[in-house]
Amino acid sequence: MQRQLVDTNVLARFFTGEPSEMAAQARRLVERADKGEIVLVVLPVIVAELVFTLESFYGLERKEVATQLLSLLQSRGIEAVESARIADALKRCRDRNAHFADAYLAASAVELEHPIASFDRDFDRFKDVRRVEPKA
Repeated sequence: MQRQLVDTNVLARFFTGEPSEMAAQARRLVERADKGEIVLVVLPVIVAELVFTLESFYGLERKEVATQLLSLLQSRGIEAVESARIADALKRCRDRNAHFADAYLAASAVELEHPIASFDRDFDRFKDVRRVEPKA
């Protein structure tokens, strides 16, 4: 089966419906994946860029973006690289209102069993993450 890496601009069109012609093409591509004709591969960097774009440029709410992305990434014909980590990060975005980059770092810390070196106390809201402050 043919596998295609999908770019942020295709997924942004899919989620926003803008512009309409490109959105229709994006919907057809996702429909092909849902029918089992192709597999769309989504890389973590694409998820990060998409979350940023949908929140900043289109003004969508973080929880809604995370919920919609989780749904898409669990769809037939869609394969997320690092799917468990991406899903964990999106759930942290949705449930803790965290920025995707922080949520992804937290999910990575849990999966890898490493602390996070950061001055950002926002990581302390993740009870399963250990933050350490860099010291001189």
